Amino acid sequence: MVNNTVSKPSFWSRRLILGTTVAGAVIFFIVGIIFWGGFNTAMEATNTTEFCIGCHEMEDNVYQEYKPTIHYSNRTGVRAGCADCHVPKPWIHKMVRKVEASKEVFSWLTGKLDTKEKFNEHRFDLAKSVWTAMKETDSRECRNCHNFESMNPEFQKPRARKQHLNAFETGQTCIDCHKGIAHHNVRDQLSDEELEAIEAPNPKFVRAVPQLYKDGLARAEAKEAAEKARLKAEAIAEKEKVQAQIAQAVAEATANMSGAASKAPASKQNATTQGNEISVDWSKSTATDIGVFYPGTASIEWILGRNHGGKRAFTKGDRCTECHSEEIADIGNNIAGGESEKIEDPALIPGKRGSFDVTINAAHDDDNLYLKFSWPETDHTPAPFVDGGKMDPDNAMKLAFMLATDDVEYADRAGCWGTCHADINAMPFEPENEVLMGSDLAKRLDFSGGLTKYITESRTDIELKGRRGKALGGWDKLRSDAELATAVESNKFMDIVRYKAGEGKVEDGYILAERQMHGGQGGEVSATLNNGTWTVVVKRKLKSDKAGDVSIEPGTLYNFGFAIHDDYTNGRYHHVSFGYKLALDNDGAEINATKL
Repeated sequence: MVNNTVSKPSFWSRRLILGTTVAGAVIFFIVGIIFWGGFNTAMEATNTTEFCIGCHEMEDNVYQEYKPTIHYSNRTGVRAGCADCHVPKPWIHKMVRKVEASKEVFSWLTGKLDTKEKFNEHRFDLAKSVWTAMKETDSRECRNCHNFESMNPEFQKPRARKQHLNAFETGQTCIDCHKGIAHHNVRDQLSDEELEAIEAPNPKFVRAVPQLYKDGLARAEAKEAAEKARLKAEAIAEKEKVQAQIAQAVAEATANMSGAASKAPASKQNATTQGNEISVDWSKSTATDIGVFYPGTASIEWILGRNHGGKRAFTKGDRCTECHSEEIADIGNNIAGGESEKIEDPALIPGKRGSFDVTINAAHDDDNLYLKFSWPETDHTPAPFVDGGKMDPDNAMKLAFMLATDDVEYADRAGCWGTCHADINAMPFEPENEVLMGSDLAKRLDFSGGLTKYITESRTDIELKGRRGKALGGWDKLRSDAELATAVESNKFMDIVRYKAGEGKVEDGYILAERQMHGGQGGEVSATLNNGTWTVVVKRKLKSDKAGDVSIEPGTLYNFGFAIHDDYTNGRYHHVSFGYKLALDNDGAEINATKL
C-alpha cells in the first residue's frame, strides 16, 4: 500500500529567496555580522594614532611636530588625532582613502621615506597632496569639528571674525588660510601660480552667514565699543587728575617763591613751545585715540604679497583697521622687538618703543581745519648704526599727515600706506645710488636724497611677487610727464603736510611720482612739549587752488593717515597709523571735525 502522506518541512528548512533556507539565511546573517564587526574593528584599529605612528617614519617626523600644537594638547582636553584630519568619516570616502593609503604602505616597504632626510625631500609633495585633497572637499575633515554654523565670533579676534565673514561671502575654505597648523609649514615653497590656484575662492563653497554668527558679531562689537569707551573715560579721568596735581604743585611753588629769580633746569617737566599759539576752543571737539606703531620694512608690496594673511580681504576692499584695530600695539611691539614672524627688520634700534596712542582733536570754522595731536614723549634710544645715535639730530620730532580722495588706489582702506614701497630709501629692494643717478629718470626725479615715496598711479607697473628674482616695487617704471599731469588733475595724489620741530618748519606738498615737499598752500603749526607730552596744533585752509592740495568739502569723507618721527629718527623709523576717515560734521568719520 502506497503512503501518499507528504511530510511538511520544518521551519528551518523552508525555502526563501534563491532557494536559501531559513537556517542558511540565519547562518549567513550571523556570519555577516561577525565579518562586518571584524572588518569594522580592523578599520577602526587603522584609524588610531598609535597605528599611524607604528612606523618610525611617522613617529620620528610628523608626530614630533604635531605634539607641541594645540591639536595635541589644549585647555579643553579635546585632541584631534591623525585620522580626525586625514581620514574621512563617511564610509565610501573612508574606503577610498584606505585604498589610496596602499601607496603609502608601498613607500614604507620600499624605504622611500625611511630617513628624516628622505622624508624632508618629499615633504613638500606630500603636503601639497593633502592641501589639494582638502581644498577639493571644502576642508571636510576640518569641518567635522570646526563647523561654520556653530562659530561664535564673541570669542574670536577681530581679524579672525573678518576672515571668516570673508570666507562665507567669497567661498574660501579652512585650508586656504590654515596650512601648517599641525606640521612644519612648507607653504612658502609653493610658486605664486600654485598659491593663487590652491587658495582661490570657490563659488561652490559660498554659504549664507548664519544668524547665530550675526548675533554673536553684534554682541562682540557692542562689548568692544563699551570697553573702549570705559578705558577712554578712565584715561581722561587719570589725565585730568595728573594735570590737577601738576597745577596744584605749580601754584604752591609759585606761592612759596619770595620773588627771587629762579631758573628751572631743562627737563620734560618744563614747557617748550614752538610757533605762534593757535587759539581753538577744543571743548567743542571730540577726542579720538589712534594707535601708531613701528612698521619695520612692511610695504604696500608686502600687504599685497603672499606672506600677508589678510591679502584676500584687503584686495576685496576691507580696510586694515577692520582686522587689526585691536592688535596695533602687538604688531608694533613684535616688529620693534625683532619677534615678528612675517616682517623682518635687518637694522633694528634696540629699546625703541613699538607703539603708542595719539589723541586727535579736530575742528573747523568757515575757512580752516584745525587738528590737535597729543602723545607721550619717549626716552632716547640711540640708533646703533648712526654716529651719535641720532638719525636727524636737528629735529627731535617730526609729524606728517596725508589726505587723499578715493581716486587714489588703496587710500580708501590703507590711508597713506600706498606711498610706502619696497624699493624706497632704507627698504629691502632700495636701488644703489649709482643705479639711480645713472638712470634716465635722474633727469626727471630728484634723487639727491635717494628714492622717496611714490604711488602706483605714477608707474606703469609695480612688481608685487618678485618672480624670477625681480626686485619688488616699480621705481624705474615712471609714466610720462603728460600722464603725471593728468593724474594730478584727476586727484590721484596724496596731499602731505609735515612739521619739523627742531627747525620750526612747515612743509606742504604732495606725493605722486615722488615726494615733493613744496608747492602747497602751507599752514600754521604750534608745537609744545610739556610735562612729557607733545601737543601739535595744525591750522590748514579748507580750500586751495594749488596743485597737489586736497580741498575739503563739508560732509565728504577723506582718507587720512599720519606718521610721527620721534627721538631724532628719520626715514622708515617712524610710527605710523592705519588709514582712517576724516570729514567735517560727519559722524561716519573716525576723525570728525566739528564746527566751532
